[in-house]
Amino acid sequence: MSKRDFYKMPKVELHCHLDGSMPLEIVRELSGNQAIIAADLQVENDCPSLAKYLEKFELPCRCLQTKEGLKRASYALLEEVAKENVRYIEVRFAPVLSINEGLSLRETMEGVIAGLESGYQDFGVRAQAIVCGLRHLSVEDNIAMLKVARELLGEGVCALDLAGDEGAYPNREFRELFVKAKEWAMPYIIHAGETGDVENVREALALNAIRIGHGIALRQDEALIEEYVKRGIGIEMCPTSNIQTKAIDNWADYPLVEFVRRGLKVSVNTDNRTVSNTTLTKEFELIYEGCKDDDVIYQLQRNAIETSFASDDIKHDLLKEIL
Repeated sequence: MSKRDFYKMPKVELHCHLDGSMPLEIVRELSGNQAIIAADLQVENDCPSLAKYLEKFELPCRCLQTKEGLKRASYALLEEVAKENVRYIEVRFAPVLSINEGLSLRETMEGVIAGLESGYQDFGVRAQAIVCGLRHLSVEDNIAMLKVARELLGEGVCALDLAGDEGAYPNREFRELFVKAKEWAMPYIIHAGETGDVENVREALALNAIRIGHGIALRQDEALIEEYVKRGIGIEMCPTSNIQTKAIDNWADYPLVEFVRRGLKVSVNTDNRTVSNTTLTKEFELIYEGCKDDDVIYQLQRNAIETSFASDDIKHDLLKEIL
């Protein structure tokens, strides 16, 4: 495949954070500061850790404190992804980070949903929102957010996620959150294995997560890999981000192609388009440069569709268009 092929190829993305994917011009617009430059939003190539990577979210988060700002940012994101022919995307954000100026949790969700709906009307990109609980917050605070999100399930919200510093706040500390999500019939995914701790991946399995974010540490346990294959759990991998956060040391050590060939339901994603200075097209190019295997590319696409939260009708349409 050529570079042009990947740009034009219809694509699906499942792991994209709104605050980490705001275009520079939108950050300038919403902040009222035209002096902001790309370097203010993008991580440096020698970023030492995930914790340092997360510091780049402070500035865009300040732009997401109004309902109109949330709507504008999510709309702009769909405008961007439409340029590279993304046909379906699940956009995740943490509602609690947008209530600093008086918004309610529900208003934050409604703002994002409104932006995604407008983006679909104007650009034809189907989109749903994933709400993120945060590891540095109490389980009680995360459950309070979940309760509000559950009211909007199927109305623009499709799932719950748990994000933040995985090393400092392991998954086992949030079991109660996912027990409640299961009780309320709320689908959920969990960031797990980004920092090298295989126990977080094992815990996500025990909690019956539908998908996990990143999952690099899964390679440490052969039996665990077999169980993930057996259950068909989705693995949302983000190559450029994983290099930048030091989840892996180098491209030669990246297990994505190995995971695909072993039958894991891997999808390829950007994580944070602006912070990582990437696009889904770039991610596919990186993968193809390493494997030169069209079958891997198409399997990644099929996996993304199959493990998405799209309706069966939309999945059928996506499969016809993409594969």
